[in-house]
Amino acid sequence: MKVLLLKDPKDDDSGQDPYIQELGSRGFEATLIPVLSFEFLSLQSFSEKLCHPEAYGGLVFTSPRAVEAMELCLERDNKQEVWKKSLKEKWHVKPAYVVGQATASLVRKIGLAAEGEKCGNGEKLAEYICSREKPATLPLLFPCGTLKGEALPKMLHQKGIPLESITVYQKIQHPGIQDSLKNYFSSQGIPASVTFFSPSGLTCGLSYIQELSGDSFDQIKFAAIGPTTARAMANVGIPVSCTAERPCPHDLAAGLQKVLRPESPSSCGAA
Repeated sequence: MKVLLLKDPKDDDSGQDPYIQELGSRGFEATLIPVLSFEFLSLQSFSEKLCHPEAYGGLVFTSPRAVEAMELCLERDNKQEVWKKSLKEKWHVKPAYVVGQATASLVRKIGLAAEGEKCGNGEKLAEYICSREKPATLPLLFPCGTLKGEALPKMLHQKGIPLESITVYQKIQHPGIQDSLKNYFSSQGIPASVTFFSPSGLTCGLSYIQELSGDSFDQIKFAAIGPTTARAMANVGIPVSCTAERPCPHDLAAGLQKVLRPESPSSCGAA
């Protein structure tokens, strides 16, 4: 059974994307097609802030892309030696709050202590942070995208927990999305399911999916990686058959199995 995931491929330690691996283990034939590209912004300013860990109470990462921006800062400004000798240890003793396993994995790879990875979205992470932080302490540094959600900053502000946001990337449509989707539909046919991984990905990919699937569009089961994406889908009239309980391969695969193979005894998890 074929499923289409509108996301970038990311290799894990096995050299295979973990979503492809998890879905494959459940008998699905999954294909990844990236719908978004990213431009990094304000890296010089972000780099300067990273040089002053004493000014912050910790870091907040709600996407893997924000961690990649930090990695770029260390690479581009030749700060890797300084990072290894002093900065890493100074940041390591401070919390690095994260959303999801993918973000947590990247944070740990650069030597930081990830906390809150089981939080599936910004709102849940905000609740977690509020349970750990005290008001009127040093601000948390929050590298984010241009389309960041407002739930986390709003909740922390209400609790008196200072947050310093810096926009370090913006999302743009992937230049190859149209050709990639055309090739997929012409060679593979109509997938049983399509999963959107962000509201931005929905905006960039939906019209192509509608055009290429034609009269078969209503046969496709649409899935969302989380509640924010699910709300965006509902807002444009797309029926959401499955929302992963957490933004991870296991929960998405469990949800798709429940929707696409309801007779399977092992189908459990996200709904």
